[in-house]
Amino acid sequence: MSFQGEQYPGVKEPTADSQGFRLNHTMLRVKDPEKSLAFYSRVFGMRVMRRLDFEEMQFSLYFLAKLEDGDRVPEDAGERTVWTFSQKGLLELTHNWGTETQDDFAYHDGNAEPQGFGHICFSVPDLDAAVAWFDANQVEFIKRPDQGKMKDVVFVKDVDGYWIEVVEATRLAALGK
Repeated sequence: MSFQGEQYPGVKEPTADSQGFRLNHTMLRVKDPEKSLAFYSRVFGMRVMRRLDFEEMQFSLYFLAKLEDGDRVPEDAGERTVWTFSQKGLLELTHNWGTETQDDFAYHDGNAEPQGFGHICFSVPDLDAAVAWFDANQVEFIKRPDQGKMKDVVFVKDVDGYWIEVVEATRLAALGK
Protein backbone atom coordinates (compact mmCIF):
# COMPACT_ATOMS: atom_id res chain seq x y z
CA MET A 1 0.00 0.00 0.00
CA SER A 2 1.81 3.11 -1.21
CA PHE A 3 -0.81 5.91 -0.94
CA GLN A 4 -1.08 6.90 2.70
CA GLY A 5 -3.83 9.51 2.53
CA GLU A 6 -4.09 13.19 1.75
CA GLN A 7 -2.42 15.54 4.21
CA TYR A 8 -4.07 18.60 5.79
CA PRO A 9 -3.57 20.60 8.97
CA GLY A 10 -4.68 18.46 11.87
CA VAL A 11 -3.95 15.10 10.21
CA LYS A 12 -1.64 13.04 12.40
CA GLU A 13 0.43 10.00 11.47
CA PRO A 14 -1.36 6.85 12.69
CA THR A 15 0.51 4.86 15.31
CA ALA A 16 0.72 1.13 15.82
CA ASP A 17 -1.83 1.54 18.63
CA SER A 18 -4.65 1.86 16.07
CA GLN A 19 -3.45 -0.99 13.84
CA GLY A 20 -6.40 -3.21 12.95
CA PHE A 21 -9.08 -0.61 13.77
CA ARG A 22 -11.84 -0.41 11.17
CA LEU A 23 -15.12 1.41 10.82
CA ASN A 24 -17.73 -1.29 11.37
CA HIS A 25 -21.14 0.35 11.21
CA THR A 26 -23.23 3.48 11.29
CA MET A 27 -26.35 3.58 13.46
CA LEU A 28 -29.70 5.14 12.63
CA ARG A 29 -32.61 5.21 15.05
CA VAL A 30 -35.83 4.05 13.39
CA LYS A 31 -39.45 4.52 14.40
CA ASP A 32 -40.85 1.30 12.91
CA PRO A 33 -38.41 -1.53 12.18
CA GLU A 34 -40.84 -3.34 9.89
CA LYS A 35 -41.06 -0.32 7.57
CA SER A 36 -37.34 0.42 7.75
CA LEU A 37 -36.34 -3.19 7.14
CA ALA A 38 -38.73 -3.35 4.17
CA PHE A 39 -37.12 -0.22 2.72
CA TYR A 40 -33.48 -1.22 3.14
CA SER A 41 -34.00 -4.84 2.09
CA ARG A 42 -36.26 -4.09 -0.90
CA VAL A 43 -34.76 -0.86 -2.24
CA PHE A 44 -31.08 -1.32 -1.38
CA GLY A 45 -30.85 -5.12 -1.27
CA MET A 46 -29.53 -5.29 2.28
CA ARG A 47 -29.98 -8.31 4.51
CA VAL A 48 -30.26 -8.57 8.27
CA MET A 49 -27.15 -10.28 9.56
CA ARG A 50 -28.03 -10.13 13.23
CA ARG A 51 -30.81 -8.89 15.49
CA LEU A 52 -29.97 -8.24 19.10
CA ASP A 53 -32.76 -7.56 21.61
CA PHE A 54 -32.19 -5.80 24.93
CA GLU A 55 -35.39 -6.46 26.86
CA GLU A 56 -34.36 -4.69 30.06
CA MET A 57 -33.64 -1.47 28.13
CA GLN A 58 -36.45 -2.07 25.61
CA PHE A 59 -34.64 -1.71 22.32
CA SER A 60 -33.51 -3.88 19.42
CA LEU A 61 -30.56 -3.59 17.07
CA TYR A 62 -30.70 -4.80 13.47
CA PHE A 63 -27.38 -5.10 11.67
CA LEU A 64 -27.74 -4.97 7.89
CA ALA A 65 -25.18 -5.75 5.20
CA LYS A 66 -25.09 -5.72 1.46
CA LEU A 67 -23.65 -9.16 0.86
CA GLU A 68 -21.37 -9.81 -2.08
CA ASP A 69 -20.67 -13.03 -3.94
CA GLY A 70 -18.30 -15.11 -1.88
CA ASP A 71 -19.24 -13.63 1.49
CA ARG A 72 -19.39 -16.46 4.01
CA VAL A 73 -21.74 -15.67 6.84
CA PRO A 74 -21.77 -18.15 9.75
CA GLU A 75 -25.05 -19.91 10.55
CA ASP A 76 -24.32 -20.12 14.29
CA ALA A 77 -25.69 -17.00 16.04
CA GLY A 78 -22.62 -16.46 18.23
CA GLU A 79 -20.21 -16.88 15.34
CA ARG A 80 -22.41 -14.61 13.20
CA THR A 81 -22.30 -11.95 15.93
CA VAL A 82 -18.50 -12.05 15.87
CA TRP A 83 -18.55 -11.96 12.05
CA THR A 84 -20.97 -9.00 12.09
CA PHE A 85 -18.75 -6.95 14.39
CA SER A 86 -15.68 -7.63 12.22
CA GLN A 87 -17.12 -6.32 8.93
CA LYS A 88 -16.90 -2.98 7.12
CA GLY A 89 -19.81 -0.83 6.05
CA LEU A 90 -22.73 -2.21 8.01
CA LEU A 91 -25.88 -0.30 8.85
CA GLU A 92 -27.30 -0.64 12.35
CA LEU A 93 -30.96 0.21 12.75
CA THR A 94 -31.88 0.85 16.38
CA HIS A 95 -35.50 0.51 17.41
CA ASN A 96 -36.62 1.85 20.77
CA TRP A 97 -39.69 -0.23 21.54
CA GLY A 98 -43.03 1.54 21.33
CA THR A 99 -42.09 4.32 18.92
CA GLU A 100 -43.89 2.52 16.09
CA THR A 101 -47.26 3.14 17.78
CA GLN A 102 -46.74 6.86 18.39
CA ASP A 103 -48.35 8.72 15.48
CA ASP A 104 -46.49 12.00 16.02
CA PHE A 105 -43.10 10.43 16.78
CA ALA A 106 -40.17 11.24 14.46
CA TYR A 107 -36.40 11.34 14.72
CA HIS A 108 -34.40 14.39 13.66
CA ASP A 109 -32.79 13.66 10.29
CA GLY A 110 -29.76 15.86 10.99
CA ASN A 111 -30.33 18.05 7.94
CA ALA A 112 -33.04 20.32 9.34
CA GLU A 113 -31.94 23.00 11.83
CA PRO A 114 -29.98 22.53 13.94
CA GLN A 115 -27.89 20.57 11.47
CA GLY A 116 -25.77 17.66 12.61
CA PHE A 117 -25.66 14.20 11.05
CA GLY A 118 -25.94 14.46 7.27
CA HIS A 119 -26.35 11.19 5.37
CA ILE A 120 -25.17 7.71 4.57
CA CYS A 121 -24.04 6.81 1.05
CA PHE A 122 -24.43 3.88 -1.31
CA SER A 123 -22.27 3.40 -4.38
CA VAL A 124 -24.10 1.80 -7.29
CA PRO A 125 -22.81 0.35 -10.58
CA ASP A 126 -25.30 2.33 -12.73
CA LEU A 127 -26.77 5.57 -11.41
CA ASP A 128 -29.39 5.87 -14.16
CA ALA A 129 -30.66 2.35 -13.45
CA ALA A 130 -30.72 3.12 -9.71
CA VAL A 131 -32.77 6.28 -10.33
CA ALA A 132 -35.25 4.26 -12.41
CA TRP A 133 -35.41 1.64 -9.62
CA PHE A 134 -36.08 4.34 -7.02
CA ASP A 135 -38.83 5.82 -9.21
CA ALA A 136 -40.41 2.38 -9.67
CA ASN A 137 -40.41 1.93 -5.89
CA GLN A 138 -41.78 5.40 -5.04
CA VAL A 139 -38.60 6.43 -3.21
CA GLU A 140 -38.66 10.12 -2.26
CA PHE A 141 -35.95 12.19 -3.94
CA ILE A 142 -34.24 15.15 -2.34
CA LYS A 143 -32.02 15.66 -5.39
CA ARG A 144 -31.85 13.95 -8.78
CA PRO A 145 -28.57 13.60 -10.72
CA ASP A 146 -29.31 16.54 -13.07
CA GLN A 147 -30.32 18.95 -10.29
CA GLY A 148 -28.21 21.37 -8.30
CA LYS A 149 -24.54 22.23 -8.67
CA MET A 150 -23.26 18.70 -7.99
CA LYS A 151 -24.31 16.69 -11.03
CA ASP A 152 -24.36 12.87 -10.98
CA VAL A 153 -25.07 12.78 -7.24
CA VAL A 154 -28.47 11.65 -5.99
CA PHE A 155 -30.07 12.10 -2.58
CA VAL A 156 -33.13 10.13 -1.51
CA LYS A 157 -34.92 9.72 1.83
CA ASP A 158 -35.58 6.54 3.77
CA VAL A 159 -38.86 5.96 5.64
CA ASP A 160 -37.61 7.89 8.69
CA GLY A 161 -36.51 10.86 6.60
CA TYR A 162 -32.77 10.14 6.76
CA TRP A 163 -30.89 11.23 3.65
CA ILE A 164 -29.10 8.67 1.52
CA GLU A 165 -26.56 9.80 -1.04
CA VAL A 166 -26.29 7.53 -4.09
CA VAL A 167 -23.31 7.73 -6.44
CA GLU A 168 -21.74 5.90 -9.34
CA ALA A 169 -18.01 6.01 -8.60
CA THR A 170 -16.92 6.20 -12.24
CA ARG A 171 -18.86 9.46 -12.68
CA LEU A 172 -17.02 11.21 -9.85
CA ALA A 173 -13.39 11.39 -11.04
CA ALA A 174 -13.54 15.18 -11.48
CA LEU A 175 -15.55 15.85 -8.32
CA GLY A 176 -14.18 18.65 -6.15
CA LYS A 177 -11.45 19.84 -8.54
